[in-house]
Amino acid sequence: MLSAPLLVGASFAYLLLLFAVAWYGDHRAQQGRSVIDNAWVYAASMAVYCTAWTYFGSVGRASTSGVWFLPIYLGPTLAMILAWMVVRKMIRIARSYRITSIADFVASRYGKSPTLAGLVTLITVVGIVPYIALQLKAIASGYAVMTTVPGEAVGSPSDWWRDSTLYVALALAGFTMVFGTRHLDTTERHEGMVAAIAFESVVKLIAFVAVGSFVCWSLFDGPADLFGRALDNPDLAPLLGLEQQGRPFAYEQWFALTVLSMLSVVFLPRQFQVMVVENVNERHLRRAVWVFPLYLLLINVFVLPIALGGLLHFGPGNMNAESFVLSLPLDRGWHALALFAFIGGLSAATGMVIVETIAVSTMVCNDLVMPLLLRTRRFGARAAGDLTGILLGIRRAAIVGVMLLGYIYFHVAGEAYALVSIGLISFAAVAQFAPAALGGMYWKGGTRGGALAGLSAGFALWAWTLMLPSIAKSGWMDAAFIAHGPWGIELLKPEQLFGLAGLDNLTHSLFWSLLANIGAYVGVSLWRTPSAAETSQALLFVDVFERTEGSRPVFWRGRAQVADLLPLVARFLGAARAQKLFEDYAAGSGVAGVPQIKPDARLVQFVETQLAGAIGSASARVMVASVVEEEALDLDDVMRILDEASQLRAYSHALEEKSQSLERATAELRAANEQLKSLDRLKDDFMSSVTHELRTPLTSIRALSELMVDEPGMDSAQRQHFLGIVVAETERLSRLVNQVLDMAKIESGHAEWHTADVDLRALVLKAIETTHEVFRERGAEVTLDAPPAVATLRADPDRLTQVLLNLLSNAAKFVPRGSGRIHVRMRSDDSGITVEVRDNGPGVPVAEHALVFEKFRQGGDGVNRPQGTGLGLPISRQIVEHFGGRMWLESDAGQGACFAFHLPWQIQEGRQAPDNPTANPVQGGQQGGAPQ
Repeated sequence: MLSAPLLVGASFAYLLLLFAVAWYGDHRAQQGRSVIDNAWVYAASMAVYCTAWTYFGSVGRASTSGVWFLPIYLGPTLAMILAWMVVRKMIRIARSYRITSIADFVASRYGKSPTLAGLVTLITVVGIVPYIALQLKAIASGYAVMTTVPGEAVGSPSDWWRDSTLYVALALAGFTMVFGTRHLDTTERHEGMVAAIAFESVVKLIAFVAVGSFVCWSLFDGPADLFGRALDNPDLAPLLGLEQQGRPFAYEQWFALTVLSMLSVVFLPRQFQVMVVENVNERHLRRAVWVFPLYLLLINVFVLPIALGGLLHFGPGNMNAESFVLSLPLDRGWHALALFAFIGGLSAATGMVIVETIAVSTMVCNDLVMPLLLRTRRFGARAAGDLTGILLGIRRAAIVGVMLLGYIYFHVAGEAYALVSIGLISFAAVAQFAPAALGGMYWKGGTRGGALAGLSAGFALWAWTLMLPSIAKSGWMDAAFIAHGPWGIELLKPEQLFGLAGLDNLTHSLFWSLLANIGAYVGVSLWRTPSAAETSQALLFVDVFERTEGSRPVFWRGRAQVADLLPLVARFLGAARAQKLFEDYAAGSGVAGVPQIKPDARLVQFVETQLAGAIGSASARVMVASVVEEEALDLDDVMRILDEASQLRAYSHALEEKSQSLERATAELRAANEQLKSLDRLKDDFMSSVTHELRTPLTSIRALSELMVDEPGMDSAQRQHFLGIVVAETERLSRLVNQVLDMAKIESGHAEWHTADVDLRALVLKAIETTHEVFRERGAEVTLDAPPAVATLRADPDRLTQVLLNLLSNAAKFVPRGSGRIHVRMRSDDSGITVEVRDNGPGVPVAEHALVFEKFRQGGDGVNRPQGTGLGLPISRQIVEHFGGRMWLESDAGQGACFAFHLPWQIQEGRQAPDNPTANPVQGGQQGGAPQ
């Protein structure tokens, strides 16, 4: 055992640590650097689902039922599969309309009904009290185990003021008030609290895994040894199967537990608080849908080993199985581990209590107390004064009240029930919210009357079939009605209602309560047409993803004044906060200041939404209606507003499309303008190059002609030499003019093409023969590598011959004299024919590959530049591309050149390949190049 002062001191030290974490979270939030704006923190906060029930109760259930603790965690895991559809929609709705609780969510959907909000709150308080009692029982039991001498009976104090559990309840209430009701925020987001809950989730996981590891590898020689001993024990072996106490597997009970936990992980007030209200970014849900199930897996891995280890160590029935997490380390003298395990259990309990009571206190304040206060003269709509302090006071009082109710239930029924049984009673209560909430999110036909009827019927049957029997079994009521029914009417027996027998009490209660709930909800909704308010809210909820912030319709009509709305907001949020909200609204509306704000429907909606964050949607609706002159809407008005909103949205989309079209047109015009400028520059460059190329031979012809005219007696040999140069330059000039005209015709699409079946191999042989004399003069060797025969393709043979002659002549100009080598290679595949002309000339640097295909671009060193017009390669590329092919260059400086082109079998004349002359669509070949 441990000393009580040590245990109490460690517990309060841990609670102070939680407070420090919460303070740090709030401090960072005030600086604009949110701690909880993190997917990992969000997922960890969802683990508040794992309470003292998980920490102690699951071990107790596993010790009697084996793996039957699993459905409680299998359900949430399955629920996460649908979380991106369901929970994300809840988050979007809550953020759009400042929803702060599950009661606010349901009431807001059905016309912001105060009656419906009050009913949901009442069900929550009654249903959640057993869960609060569960946590108190866990802490009290754990404290007793840690401080009581083994074998000594644990007694209860006869005087209530001596009961340590009462002071635990009050201490938790105090810490909850510190965590969650220090200030009133319009968004109802408690960043410090969420940070503390995420921290607690890590602590309880580590502590539980530490105890499980101790049991497996300290008490036993690993999991195999532990499970082997359990299988050898006839009393424990059945725990490793699915049967319960020799009975066949109860499929209906497994299914009921799984469905119940699926609903609870979404609709428990604490789960709705952390998953929906406290969510900072809905994208965090993407990670949480797998991290949260992983957390559940990790914290449940050691549940069965701890249960079996405790039964093997102490023997069945000799020790309360729910305390195995603490008693096993204590019995072996591992006091530090036992203390750490107690802190983990305290984390599990306090995390649940803090979040649950904050959520419930918000609901009690907004949906039970405030509607009553606002009807009084002192606090009514026309009263003055700041109510923020009163709101905080109500919430703090609600926290204390809920904790005391939990303490009372702990003494009334808690001692008679196991932790798991108490928890399941609360689970079945909150499951009643599912039909109205889920139906309201996806069915526009759901009505306020249907929701009220369904919730009332479901809650009544839950109380009759589950809640009252739990109190009767605790000895606080006559249990005769359980066995014989009220007034002896056996059809009304709470655990065999209408003669339905053979089910456990939980499955029985869940079946009847949800059947009545769903039936009443659907039946009454179909029986009565929704009102205008219900229809408008249904449209906003069901279609929340289809409307952006600015395109949501506002279902309100009437007259309002800024002078009335601003003081109203100040009453509940404070004067400074209200002024800031209105100034921001004015800035967003494009007006100079608050007095210039137009008091239209959108301003009324804005005010109502801001107030909803502080006092709930139903109370906010009542308060706004008290200071404005509202005109009642009927269904025709709602549909007209919806139609106007749809037209406005369509008009907005049309404007957006027109804007995008204008942007595209502007971009196209800009691109066309740049292209024109580029073409203009190319034209100037072309004219400059042409005139330069024409001037060179003309200058030579003129100069030599003038010499011959000025010197009539010139030597005949000299004159003959000059005439030869004139003829050569004239031929050069003719070639240049012809090529320029040819290039112009090809680029303009006016060139003549004579298509026929072409044997490209024969054309290559002919081109090599034609240039044979040129290669002989250079002392160069030409080799051909080609298949014996190739298929014909449709093209212009004269044009392709022109391409081949250009490539061969180009290679001849740059190979070294006397040792030149030109290798011509042909190859074909399924796509077409490729021809390569490779030489051993000087090559071209990779950076200059694209330049060789420019007009009038000639290679050489500028002094010994080979003769040429600089148009051969551009014309050749144009010809190849006309037939759908490509021409490219592979080269590195000093490594020779390889010009190649590829022609497809299915040639489409006029088809231009992408303008990327350096690209190589055919694999293989060595890099090289020669300037033109």
